[in-house]
Amino acid sequence: MEKFLTVADLPVSGCRVLLRSDLNVPLRDGRVADDFRLRAALPAINQLRDAGASVILCSHLGRPRGCVADGMRMAPVARALSELGGFPVVTASDSVGEDAGRLVGEARPGDVVLLENTRFHPGETTNDPDYASELAEWADFFVLDAFGSAHRAHASTTGVSALLRSAAGPLLERELAVFRTLMDDPPHPFTVVLGGAKISDKLPLIRALLPKVDAMLVGGGMCFSFLAVEGFEVGNSLVEPDHFDSLGELLSTPAADRLVLPSDIVTSDRFQEGANATAVGVSSIEEGSWGLDIGPATAEQFAEVIDGSRSVFWNGPMGVFEWEAFRAGTATVAAAMARSSAFRVAGGGDSVAALRMLGCQADLDHLSTGGGAGLELLEGKTLPGVKGLERWAG
Repeated sequence: MEKFLTVADLPVSGCRVLLRSDLNVPLRDGRVADDFRLRAALPAINQLRDAGASVILCSHLGRPRGCVADGMRMAPVARALSELGGFPVVTASDSVGEDAGRLVGEARPGDVVLLENTRFHPGETTNDPDYASELAEWADFFVLDAFGSAHRAHASTTGVSALLRSAAGPLLERELAVFRTLMDDPPHPFTVVLGGAKISDKLPLIRALLPKVDAMLVGGGMCFSFLAVEGFEVGNSLVEPDHFDSLGELLSTPAADRLVLPSDIVTSDRFQEGANATAVGVSSIEEGSWGLDIGPATAEQFAEVIDGSRSVFWNGPMGVFEWEAFRAGTATVAAAMARSSAFRVAGGGDSVAALRMLGCQADLDHLSTGGGAGLELLEGKTLPGVKGLERWAG
């Protein structure tokens, strides 16, 4: 069980707090295209402002690989955050240096200063102690609230926590509590629904969770590697032959009967929006065709299993939900999640995006802001960012 301080444990009134949030949001035409993570970041910001702290916000945005990229600047994030929160957000031209120092020095209790993209500095992803020290200079305390980045040992997630008295923010607290329930004491029957493109991304999770679940429903592109190992023709569908041996071993374990693979697939002769869509049994997939969604019979089967569950975790869409012709499988699972009385958690950017597109996000018990971090927790791993907070709990 993780042990860490919380924001309430820090005497922040009249102090400066470096708050690492997850503001890594999609931008389109210079504007925030999805504000889910910004809304999730607001409680920590408001808690600190209400307690009389000056909030020095930092986050990465995209993957600029240690270089300044104008298309990944934080200014659009600041504008959207200010509109959502109803308070001014001042943006620094860098995360360190003279301009940042001036704005931090001028900040008063309740003010919010947003530092520039931390990944503009190569020292961020290498957890460079000099860069971490420069960030730590801005504050008296550090709060980590970026669950979506807590599995990265970066300067702004773990480096700073070695230098400043540190605590977990409310979002991080909530995420850890939810995943701890799924790991340690999920109400049974416990069902895991897995989709997405690559089986390689989910193999460690499958190995860790399969013995603990009552059912594991597998769709999305990752199901085709399973089907190929079982001897089915999968056409041009995505497969990862390098993992066939591992999947064969997995299918031979006693827990393999908990895996539920599709019985039918929606296929097309082209991988493009607007292509024809045909539902066929898994034994009738044609050479040269693409599997782009689970079929209607599979979708209904998955929905029935969800209906009979007491806890459900969903990560990864059932097909190419962005294209209407291949959205039905994901929509059926989302509807089942929405109406279920189970403890329902969804994680991963595409799963959350699908739920939001379909208008089902408010019906679940928890939408996680961190796909990779959640999967690593369920695999039994320790998150470096959380580990860094534990030194201050004693």
